[in-house]
Amino acid sequence: MFTPKGKFGWYELMTTDVEAAGRFYSDVVGWSTRDVGAGGGMPYTTFNLGEAGMAGMLNVGGHTAWIGYIAVDDVDAHIEKIVEAGGKLWRPATDVPGMLRFAVMSDPLGAAFVVFTPNPAMPTPERPMPPAEGTIAWHELYTTDLDAGLDFYNKLFGWTKLTDMDMGPMGTYRIFDGGNGYQMGDGGMMIKPPQMPVSCWTFYISVGSIGAAVERVNAGGGKVLNGPTQVPGGGWIIQGMDPQGAMFSLIGTGE
Repeated sequence: MFTPKGKFGWYELMTTDVEAAGRFYSDVVGWSTRDVGAGGGMPYTTFNLGEAGMAGMLNVGGHTAWIGYIAVDDVDAHIEKIVEAGGKLWRPATDVPGMLRFAVMSDPLGAAFVVFTPNPAMPTPERPMPPAEGTIAWHELYTTDLDAGLDFYNKLFGWTKLTDMDMGPMGTYRIFDGGNGYQMGDGGMMIKPPQMPVSCWTFYISVGSIGAAVERVNAGGGKVLNGPTQVPGGGWIIQGMDPQGAMFSLIGTGE
């Protein structure tokens, strides 16, 4: 049975140097790393807060990017519906024994994501909740069409618009509710800037002082691409690039 409701449940960094990326994010956001096995013997590393996994990381042969996993009840049903809605299938449904079944997709405007169904027997230590440091606190879609973007995610996952904000020359910023129950919503959507080659998702990791985090980014060989910028609600954000070339975002305080 097809059920449209879906939430971001996992995040993954594809990188060219697992050890270096592990050091960078551990220093910048306070994660620890753990080497674990994945299906077929593929090396896999998790980013953790205590015993709770927050994200994963692997070397996929030259590609560097973050991607988000959206939890669904039936991966195969969602593949069919996503393709019907104009999305694309990039990696067919694959089982990771004892853990999950997943498929790599993109929306009709080109932003990549993963749909997955976790194995009920898979251990799931309780995670800290945003805005605790080290959690993923915000999800942001850069797209070419706000209405088409929201319509797709509404039909496929049940997400709804909360409000539109006028960003002046940057256009409209659309805040959406992805079903996690966060008071301020789960994320936002905006028209991608011309210099961004493709539509994509970016994920904001919560840190303490944004100024101190910027110093750690620079010291670790990363780059701050935008910010620090204050956002409604009093938080401060940056968008950056890690030493291997993957874009990431941070949200913290102005202290």
